[in-house]
Amino acid sequence: MSDAESHGRPAGGHEHVFLGEHHGRNERRTWFVIALTATMMVVEITAGHLYGSMALVADGWHMSTHAAAMLIAALAYFHARKHVGNPRFSFGTGKLGDLAAFASAIVLALIALLIGWESLLRLLAPVPIDFPQAIAVAVIGLAVNIASAWLLRDAHHHDHGHDHHHHHHGGDNNLRAAYLHVLADALTSVLAIIALVAGSLYGWLWPDPAMGIVGALVIGRWSWGLIRDAGGVLLDYVPPGEDLPDEIRAILGRDGDTITDLHVWQLGPGHHGAIVSIMSAAPMPPSHYRGKLAHIHDLSHVTIEVEPINAG
Repeated sequence: MSDAESHGRPAGGHEHVFLGEHHGRNERRTWFVIALTATMMVVEITAGHLYGSMALVADGWHMSTHAAAMLIAALAYFHARKHVGNPRFSFGTGKLGDLAAFASAIVLALIALLIGWESLLRLLAPVPIDFPQAIAVAVIGLAVNIASAWLLRDAHHHDHGHDHHHHHHGGDNNLRAAYLHVLADALTSVLAIIALVAGSLYGWLWPDPAMGIVGALVIGRWSWGLIRDAGGVLLDYVPPGEDLPDEIRAILGRDGDTITDLHVWQLGPGHHGAIVSIMSAAPMPPSHYRGKLAHIHDLSHVTIEVEPINAG
Protein backbone atom coordinates (compact mmCIF):
# COMPACT_ATOMS: atom_id res chain seq x y z
CA MET A 1 0.00 0.00 0.00
CA SER A 2 1.20 3.48 -0.70
CA ASP A 3 -0.06 7.01 -0.30
CA ALA A 4 1.07 10.62 -0.52
CA GLU A 5 -0.04 13.78 1.19
CA SER A 6 0.98 17.39 1.54
CA HIS A 7 0.43 18.16 5.20
CA GLY A 8 -2.83 19.90 5.92
CA ARG A 9 -4.41 18.96 2.58
CA PRO A 10 -6.26 15.82 1.52
CA ALA A 11 -4.38 13.21 -0.50
CA GLY A 12 -5.30 13.07 -4.15
CA GLY A 13 -6.14 16.75 -4.52
CA HIS A 14 -3.38 18.46 -2.59
CA GLU A 15 -1.42 21.47 -3.77
CA HIS A 16 2.34 21.80 -4.04
CA VAL A 17 2.92 25.25 -2.58
CA PHE A 18 6.49 25.22 -1.29
CA LEU A 19 7.40 28.91 -1.34
CA GLY A 20 9.32 30.43 1.56
CA GLU A 21 7.38 31.69 4.55
CA HIS A 22 8.23 35.34 3.76
CA HIS A 23 8.22 35.09 -0.03
CA GLY A 24 6.24 38.29 -0.67
CA ARG A 25 8.22 40.40 1.80
CA ASN A 26 11.55 39.19 0.42
CA GLU A 27 10.41 39.98 -3.12
CA ARG A 28 9.43 43.55 -2.21
CA ARG A 29 12.69 44.22 -0.37
CA THR A 30 14.71 42.84 -3.26
CA TRP A 31 13.04 45.25 -5.72
CA PHE A 32 13.73 48.16 -3.37
CA VAL A 33 17.41 47.23 -3.01
CA ILE A 34 17.70 46.93 -6.81
CA ALA A 35 16.56 50.55 -7.16
CA LEU A 36 19.11 51.72 -4.58
CA THR A 37 21.93 49.68 -6.09
CA ALA A 38 21.27 50.70 -9.70
CA THR A 39 21.28 54.39 -8.77
CA MET A 40 24.57 54.16 -6.90
CA MET A 41 26.09 52.01 -9.62
CA VAL A 42 25.73 54.81 -12.17
CA VAL A 43 27.22 57.36 -9.77
CA GLU A 44 30.27 55.22 -8.90
CA ILE A 45 31.16 54.18 -12.44
CA THR A 46 30.86 57.76 -13.71
CA ALA A 47 32.87 59.21 -10.81
CA GLY A 48 35.50 56.48 -11.05
CA HIS A 49 36.21 57.35 -14.69
CA LEU A 50 36.19 61.08 -13.99
CA TYR A 51 38.56 60.82 -11.01
CA GLY A 52 40.75 57.97 -12.26
CA SER A 53 40.00 55.42 -9.50
CA MET A 54 40.16 51.79 -10.61
CA ALA A 55 38.88 50.63 -7.21
CA LEU A 56 35.88 52.93 -7.58
CA VAL A 57 35.17 51.76 -11.13
CA ALA A 58 35.57 48.15 -9.96
CA ASP A 59 33.15 48.80 -7.12
CA GLY A 60 30.67 50.36 -9.54
CA TRP A 61 30.84 47.45 -11.98
CA HIS A 62 30.67 45.06 -9.05
CA MET A 63 27.53 46.91 -7.98
CA SER A 64 26.12 46.59 -11.50
CA THR A 65 26.51 42.80 -11.36
CA HIS A 66 24.71 42.85 -8.03
CA ALA A 67 21.87 44.86 -9.57
CA ALA A 68 21.63 42.31 -12.39
CA ALA A 69 21.86 39.36 -10.00
CA MET A 70 19.21 40.84 -7.73
CA LEU A 71 17.02 41.41 -10.79
CA ILE A 72 17.33 37.68 -11.44
CA ALA A 73 16.33 37.10 -7.80
CA ALA A 74 13.33 39.44 -8.01
CA LEU A 75 12.11 37.88 -11.26
CA ALA A 76 12.50 34.41 -9.74
CA TYR A 77 10.31 35.46 -6.79
CA PHE A 78 7.73 36.84 -9.24
CA HIS A 79 7.77 33.77 -11.50
CA ALA A 80 7.56 31.35 -8.57
CA ARG A 81 4.57 33.24 -7.15
CA LYS A 82 2.84 33.56 -10.53
CA HIS A 83 3.09 29.83 -11.27
CA VAL A 84 2.66 28.55 -7.72
CA GLY A 85 -0.51 26.64 -8.68
CA ASN A 86 0.70 25.35 -12.05
CA PRO A 87 0.36 21.53 -11.94
CA ARG A 88 3.05 21.12 -14.60
CA PHE A 89 5.61 21.87 -11.89
CA SER A 90 5.55 18.42 -10.28
CA PHE A 91 6.77 19.62 -6.89
CA GLY A 92 5.87 23.29 -7.13
CA THR A 93 8.03 26.32 -7.89
CA GLY A 94 10.00 26.43 -4.62
CA LYS A 95 13.33 25.69 -6.33
CA LEU A 96 13.18 28.64 -8.72
CA GLY A 97 15.03 30.70 -6.14
CA ASP A 98 17.90 28.21 -6.09
CA LEU A 99 18.06 28.29 -9.88
CA ALA A 100 18.27 32.10 -9.73
CA ALA A 101 20.94 31.96 -7.02
CA PHE A 102 23.02 29.57 -9.13
CA ALA A 103 22.72 31.84 -12.18
CA SER A 104 23.71 34.97 -10.25
CA ALA A 105 26.68 33.11 -8.76
CA ILE A 106 27.96 32.28 -12.25
CA VAL A 107 27.65 35.94 -13.28
CA LEU A 108 29.47 36.96 -10.10
CA ALA A 109 32.36 34.60 -10.86
CA LEU A 110 32.79 36.04 -14.37
CA ILE A 111 32.79 39.62 -13.08
CA ALA A 112 35.34 38.68 -10.40
CA LEU A 113 37.66 37.57 -13.20
CA LEU A 114 37.05 40.81 -15.12
CA ILE A 115 37.70 43.04 -12.10
CA GLY A 116 40.85 41.09 -11.22
CA TRP A 117 42.20 41.39 -14.75
CA GLU A 118 41.48 45.12 -15.07
CA SER A 119 43.01 45.78 -11.66
CA LEU A 120 46.14 43.83 -12.63
CA LEU A 121 46.49 45.94 -15.79
CA ARG A 122 46.09 49.12 -13.71
CA LEU A 123 48.68 47.85 -11.22
CA LEU A 124 51.18 47.44 -14.07
CA ALA A 125 50.30 50.82 -15.60
CA PRO A 126 49.15 53.25 -12.85
CA VAL A 127 47.23 56.42 -13.68
CA PRO A 128 46.73 59.60 -11.58
CA ILE A 129 43.81 59.56 -9.09
CA ASP A 130 41.74 62.50 -7.83
CA PHE A 131 41.64 61.19 -4.26
CA PRO A 132 39.23 63.55 -2.38
CA GLN A 133 36.39 63.20 -4.88
CA ALA A 134 36.91 59.45 -5.26
CA ILE A 135 36.86 58.93 -1.48
CA ALA A 136 33.64 60.93 -1.14
CA VAL A 137 31.83 58.84 -3.73
CA ALA A 138 33.14 55.58 -2.23
CA VAL A 139 31.80 56.58 1.19
CA ILE A 140 28.36 57.30 -0.30
CA GLY A 141 28.47 53.93 -2.04
CA LEU A 142 29.32 52.21 1.25
CA ALA A 143 26.35 53.88 2.95
CA VAL A 144 24.02 52.58 0.24
CA ASN A 145 25.51 49.09 0.55
CA ILE A 146 25.08 49.05 4.33
CA ALA A 147 21.43 50.15 4.02
CA SER A 148 20.78 47.46 1.41
CA ALA A 149 22.50 44.78 3.46
CA TRP A 150 20.48 45.75 6.53
CA LEU A 151 17.21 45.44 4.61
CA LEU A 152 18.10 42.01 3.26
CA ARG A 153 19.78 40.79 6.43
CA ASP A 154 16.63 41.32 8.50
CA ALA A 155 14.66 39.11 6.15
CA HIS A 156 17.56 36.65 5.85
CA HIS A 157 17.69 36.34 9.66
CA HIS A 158 13.95 35.66 9.95
CA ASP A 159 14.09 32.97 7.27
CA HIS A 160 16.66 31.03 9.30
CA GLY A 161 15.07 31.29 12.72
CA HIS A 162 12.18 28.85 12.50
CA ASP A 163 13.79 25.64 13.81
CA HIS A 164 15.92 25.72 16.93
CA HIS A 165 15.91 22.00 17.70
CA HIS A 166 17.09 20.30 14.52
CA HIS A 167 19.58 21.08 11.79
CA HIS A 168 17.20 21.15 8.84
CA HIS A 169 18.78 23.03 5.95
CA GLY A 170 16.38 24.82 3.67
CA GLY A 171 17.02 28.54 3.78
CA ASP A 172 16.10 30.86 0.93
CA ASN A 173 19.18 30.71 -1.32
CA ASN A 174 17.62 33.35 -3.57
CA LEU A 175 17.51 35.80 -0.67
CA ARG A 176 20.94 34.66 0.48
CA ALA A 177 22.33 35.40 -2.99
CA ALA A 178 20.96 38.95 -2.90
CA TYR A 179 22.22 39.45 0.67
CA LEU A 180 25.73 38.19 -0.10
CA HIS A 181 25.86 40.36 -3.21
CA VAL A 182 25.34 43.57 -1.25
CA LEU A 183 27.53 42.33 1.60
CA ALA A 184 30.41 41.68 -0.81
CA ASP A 185 29.67 45.06 -2.37
CA ALA A 186 30.02 46.75 1.02
CA LEU A 187 33.33 44.99 1.59
CA THR A 188 34.58 46.11 -1.81
CA SER A 189 33.62 49.69 -0.92
CA VAL A 190 35.60 49.44 2.33
CA LEU A 191 38.64 48.18 0.41
CA ALA A 192 38.32 51.06 -2.06
CA ILE A 193 38.17 53.62 0.76
CA ILE A 194 41.23 52.11 2.49
CA ALA A 195 43.19 52.17 -0.77
CA LEU A 196 42.20 55.74 -1.60
CA VAL A 197 42.96 57.06 1.88
CA ALA A 198 46.37 55.37 1.86
CA GLY A 199 47.05 56.79 -1.57
CA SER A 200 46.08 60.31 -0.56
CA LEU A 201 48.26 60.21 2.58
CA TYR A 202 51.39 58.73 1.05
CA GLY A 203 51.01 59.53 -2.64
CA TRP A 204 50.83 55.83 -3.56
CA LEU A 205 48.94 54.64 -6.62
CA TRP A 206 49.43 50.88 -6.17
CA PRO A 207 47.00 50.28 -3.23
CA ASP A 208 44.02 51.18 -5.42
CA PRO A 209 44.39 48.40 -8.03
CA ALA A 210 45.77 46.07 -5.33
CA MET A 211 42.51 46.40 -3.43
CA GLY A 212 40.66 45.78 -6.69
CA ILE A 213 42.44 42.40 -6.87
CA VAL A 214 41.58 41.63 -3.25
CA GLY A 215 37.96 42.52 -3.97
CA ALA A 216 37.95 40.17 -6.97
CA LEU A 217 39.17 37.32 -4.76
CA VAL A 218 36.46 38.02 -2.20
CA ILE A 219 33.77 38.11 -4.90
CA GLY A 220 35.07 34.81 -6.28
CA ARG A 221 34.84 33.22 -2.84
CA TRP A 222 31.21 34.29 -2.38
CA SER A 223 30.46 33.02 -5.87
CA TRP A 224 31.85 29.56 -5.16
CA GLY A 225 29.81 29.26 -1.96
CA LEU A 226 26.60 30.10 -3.82
CA ILE A 227 27.39 27.75 -6.70
CA ARG A 228 28.02 24.91 -4.24
CA ASP A 229 24.94 25.43 -2.07
CA ALA A 230 22.38 26.36 -4.73
CA GLY A 231 23.69 23.65 -7.06
CA GLY A 232 23.34 21.13 -4.26
CA VAL A 233 19.65 21.98 -3.84
CA LEU A 234 19.05 21.72 -7.59
CA LEU A 235 20.64 18.25 -7.59
CA ASP A 236 18.75 17.12 -4.45
CA TYR A 237 21.99 16.86 -2.51
CA VAL A 238 21.59 16.26 1.24
CA PRO A 239 24.18 18.39 3.13
CA PRO A 240 26.36 16.60 5.72
CA GLY A 241 24.75 18.56 8.58
CA GLU A 242 21.18 17.69 7.55
CA ASP A 243 19.70 15.36 10.20
CA LEU A 244 16.22 15.01 8.70
CA PRO A 245 16.89 11.52 7.23
CA ASP A 246 18.19 10.27 10.58
CA GLU A 247 15.21 11.81 12.37
CA ILE A 248 12.78 10.06 10.04
CA ARG A 249 14.57 6.73 10.50
CA ALA A 250 14.52 7.10 14.28
CA ILE A 251 10.79 7.93 14.42
CA LEU A 252 9.58 5.25 12.01
CA GLY A 253 11.90 2.55 13.33
CA ARG A 254 10.71 2.65 16.94
CA ASP A 255 8.12 -0.13 16.56
CA GLY A 256 10.50 -2.59 14.94
CA ASP A 257 9.63 -1.61 11.37
CA THR A 258 12.44 -1.51 8.81
CA ILE A 259 13.00 1.38 6.40
CA THR A 260 14.19 -0.20 3.15
CA ASP A 261 14.38 2.99 1.10
CA LEU A 262 14.42 6.67 2.04
CA HIS A 263 14.79 9.76 -0.12
CA VAL A 264 14.79 13.28 1.34
CA TRP A 265 15.18 16.45 -0.70
CA GLN A 266 14.46 20.17 -0.53
CA LEU A 267 11.31 21.38 -2.27
CA GLY A 268 11.72 25.07 -1.45
CA PRO A 269 12.84 27.36 1.40
CA GLY A 270 11.84 25.63 4.63
CA HIS A 271 10.13 22.75 2.78
CA HIS A 272 11.37 19.18 2.35
CA GLY A 273 9.89 16.13 0.70
CA ALA A 274 10.39 12.48 1.64
CA ILE A 275 9.70 9.14 0.00
CA VAL A 276 9.79 6.26 2.49
CA SER A 277 9.51 2.51 1.91
CA ILE A 278 8.75 0.49 5.05
CA MET A 279 8.79 -3.29 5.74
CA SER A 280 6.60 -4.22 8.71
CA ALA A 281 5.45 -7.40 10.43
CA ALA A 282 2.23 -5.55 11.31
CA PRO A 283 1.73 -3.02 8.51
CA MET A 284 -0.47 -0.02 9.21
CA PRO A 285 -2.11 2.40 6.74
CA PRO A 286 0.23 5.07 5.32
CA SER A 287 -1.66 7.74 7.26
CA HIS A 288 -0.42 6.12 10.50
CA TYR A 289 3.22 6.68 9.53
CA ARG A 290 2.58 10.18 8.21
CA GLY A 291 1.00 11.04 11.52
CA LYS A 292 4.22 10.10 13.30
CA LEU A 293 6.11 12.58 11.11
CA ALA A 294 3.52 15.37 11.26
CA HIS A 295 5.38 17.33 13.97
CA ILE A 296 8.44 17.86 11.75
CA HIS A 297 7.92 21.44 10.60
CA ASP A 298 10.14 21.32 7.49
CA LEU A 299 8.67 18.05 6.16
CA SER A 300 5.96 19.33 3.80
CA HIS A 301 5.32 16.41 1.44
CA VAL A 302 5.52 12.71 2.36
CA THR A 303 5.02 9.61 0.24
CA ILE A 304 4.77 6.35 2.19
CA GLU A 305 4.99 2.80 0.84
CA VAL A 306 4.33 -0.11 3.23
CA GLU A 307 4.97 -3.80 2.58
CA PRO A 308 4.42 -6.76 4.93
CA ILE A 309 7.61 -8.63 5.79
CA ASN A 310 6.18 -11.92 4.54
CA ALA A 311 5.23 -10.48 1.14
CA GLY A 312 5.95 -13.09 -1.46
